[in-house]
Amino acid sequence: MKRALILAVAAGCALASGSALAMGDAEAGKAKSTVCAGCHGADGNSTIPGNPRLAGQYATYIVRALSDYKSGARKNPVMAGFAAGLSDEDMHNLAAYFSSQKGLVVPTPE
Repeated sequence: MKRALILAVAAGCALASGSALAMGDAEAGKAKSTVCAGCHGADGNSTIPGNPRLAGQYATYIVRALSDYKSGARKNPVMAGFAAGLSDEDMHNLAAYFSSQKGLVVPTPE
């Protein structure tokens, strides 16, 4: 019984640590995001029409988009160039940072 409990606790810890890694480090992402600010805004709230807002976006979406730009599955020469230099850890960190930011609510013109 004691052995089963120890194994269950160990498995839970392993799962939790894997989840933390998958989530990324928002502070490291913030430091890495300075190059993103020119197009996507300092906090991920782009004011440039046509440039996506990243603030508040799902982290999984951001990681997938960056991975797809890097692999060429998603086409955009500017983003492909930036994504080419990112590691998986960088992508998760950027995703953690941008997903933790508050997205702006822009009123629709009447």
